[in-house]
Amino acid sequence: MFLHAGSRNNIRRGLLALLIIITVLAGCSTSREKNVSEETTNNGNAQTDTAAKNDEIVQASDSGTRIVKDFFGEVEIPVKPKRIAAIYLEDYLVALGVEPVVQWYHPSWGKQEYLNLNAPEFDITGNIEALLDAEPDLIITDGYADQASYEKYSKIAPTYRMPDEILMGKSSEILLTIADLIGEKDKAAGLLKDYEQTIADTKEKLQAAIGNESVAVMRLNIGETDLNLLGIKNKFVGSILYKELGLTPPKMVAEMENFIENISMEKIPDLNADHIIILTSNGKWTSPENKESIDGLMNSPIWQSVPAVKKGNIYQVERTYWQTGAFKANLLKIEDLKRLLLK
Repeated sequence: MFLHAGSRNNIRRGLLALLIIITVLAGCSTSREKNVSEETTNNGNAQTDTAAKNDEIVQASDSGTRIVKDFFGEVEIPVKPKRIAAIYLEDYLVALGVEPVVQWYHPSWGKQEYLNLNAPEFDITGNIEALLDAEPDLIITDGYADQASYEKYSKIAPTYRMPDEILMGKSSEILLTIADLIGEKDKAAGLLKDYEQTIADTKEKLQAAIGNESVAVMRLNIGETDLNLLGIKNKFVGSILYKELGLTPPKMVAEMENFIENISMEKIPDLNADHIIILTSNGKWTSPENKESIDGLMNSPIWQSVPAVKKGNIYQVERTYWQTGAFKANLLKIEDLKRLLLK
């Protein structure tokens, strides 16, 4: 079969056009592959740089979770939790700039009022409905959580029970642990640097103001006829007052092995403290329900005979932050000490 010359020219033009199209498409494909390759390389370099800064978090971020070890064993937690419940550890979250989704509450002891939280109350003696409604993606608990509570909490969200050795240590250790759990280690480092400077400055000023004069901390038991004496090993006050700030404990306090001990009214003169800091076991100094107990102590002839009372060295403080050794609470104690003792 023979084609006319015009037809053959048409076919050649068609083949040439097709060849041009194929060449253009191949070039575009090569360009796209090159761009994708460069983008992948650039992203890979950025990830390598980040990994060099914090290898652990980057490695864990592939799945969005990481494994940490708590009091009960290993637990898988989010790398970047957004909704956090820290049962009786809310102080540390607030210090790190995080609002907890619930706040600890006990019918007999109330809540940590000094934090001024707006979060719903979670009654730790009741059901866990409030905790469930808060929809946390991470729960952090202190030593109050036993195995049964831990298992209940774990059904709501990944739960980290703080190890005892950390809970019994300094507030700085707890702060660093929580900061690591929620991805705020750098912020914690800055807070601790400022805290150490505050401790150093306050210690120097207190030494200049009262020297080796002894300081005791007592708690008036509302509705009872005795008081509590908080010892040098008491984690609420012992660590910060006597170890960090270097205040002098009375002999009775220095020799205490227990965290806290009862002291009868008759034994108070034997305490022989130059300064006495006192708090109530419940409520405030202005609470109507505390009036009878407070008047009973203050009007007692034995109390009036105590040297510190005679000198006017009795200081009433609010219990909510004096009954915890948490980070922000300790800063508030420091403010009280400067206000009361630096005269």
